[in-house]
Amino acid sequence: MKTDLDALLTALYVHLDDHVMPSRGRPRGRGRPPVLSPAEAVVVAVAQVLLRCDDERRWMRMAAGRIGHLFPRLPSQSQYNRQLRDLGPAMSAAAAWLARQVPTWHEPLRLMDGTPIRCGASRVTVNRSHLGEIAGYGMDKSHHAFYWGAKLMLITTADGAVTGFSLAHPKELDERKQALHLLHVHQIAGGPCPIVCDKGFAGAGIEKAAADLGHLLIRPAREDEPARALPFPGWLRQRIEAIIWTLKNQLGLERHNARHPDGLWARISQRILALNAAIWHNWNTDAPVKRSLTAYDH
Repeated sequence: MKTDLDALLTALYVHLDDHVMPSRGRPRGRGRPPVLSPAEAVVVAVAQVLLRCDDERRWMRMAAGRIGHLFPRLPSQSQYNRQLRDLGPAMSAAAAWLARQVPTWHEPLRLMDGTPIRCGASRVTVNRSHLGEIAGYGMDKSHHAFYWGAKLMLITTADGAVTGFSLAHPKELDERKQALHLLHVHQIAGGPCPIVCDKGFAGAGIEKAAADLGHLLIRPAREDEPARALPFPGWLRQRIEAIIWTLKNQLGLERHNARHPDGLWARISQRILALNAAIWHNWNTDAPVKRSLTAYDH
C-alpha cells in the first residue's frame, strides 16, 4: 500500500506543479524562502489526510518516517500550519481541477446536499472562538440536534468527486439560497444537468432559478404535495450520504480543530482535495475496483 500512496503523491505533485501552481517563474518574496513550494505543501497536506493524521503537530513528528523518502526537508509545525492556512484557496482550485480530469465530469448527473460542520460544543468556545463570522447556531435535521458551526454545501459526481462546495453561516443563509449561490458561482458540470437532492430543496423559487441555469432538480415528493412525475432515485441519495460520511469520518473533517475562518476553509479544502485526488488516481491507474481511501492508510 505504501507504493500506491507514493505513486499517488508523485503523480499529484507533477500535475499540480505543471498545471495548477507551477513553481517555475514564481516571483520570490522577501526573507527566507519556505522549505516547501506551494505544490509540495499541498501534496504533504494530502498525505496527512490519507494517512489519517488529524493533528498537525503529530503529523510533523511522523511525516519524516512516512513520506521522508519523498520530502527530505520538512518544515516545523508552526511553519506548516501557517502555510496550510494560506493555501486554502489554492487547494480548493486544485480540487476543482482534479474533478474536471475524471471521466464522470462529462456525465450529465450531479448530487447535492448540505451538512453541518461543528466548530464548538461549549459556551466558552462560542464566546472566545474567532469563527464567529462564519459559525452560528443551526439545526442538524438528520440527527435532530442543534449545533454551533457552519453549513457545508456539496455538489458531486456519481463517483464522489466534488465539483463545487461552499461554506455559509447557518442562520444568515438558508440551504436553498446557499445552493443557488453555489450554482451561480461554480461551474459544476460541463453543461446543464439534472441534480439529485433531498426535500430540503423544495420550492418553486429554487426550482425555477435552477431551471433558468439549465439544471433540473430531482427530489422526493413532500407529504403535502402530489407524487412527482419523475421517479426519485433513492439509491443516489444514499451515495451522497456515503460521500459526506467519508469526508467527515474517514478523512477527519469532523475533527478539523480549526480556530480561524481561513483555517477552517483550508482544512475543508484539504479533505476535499484528498478525496478528489484518490478518485482521480484510481481512474488514472485504471483500478478495476474503485477502492475506498482506507487502502492508503496502511
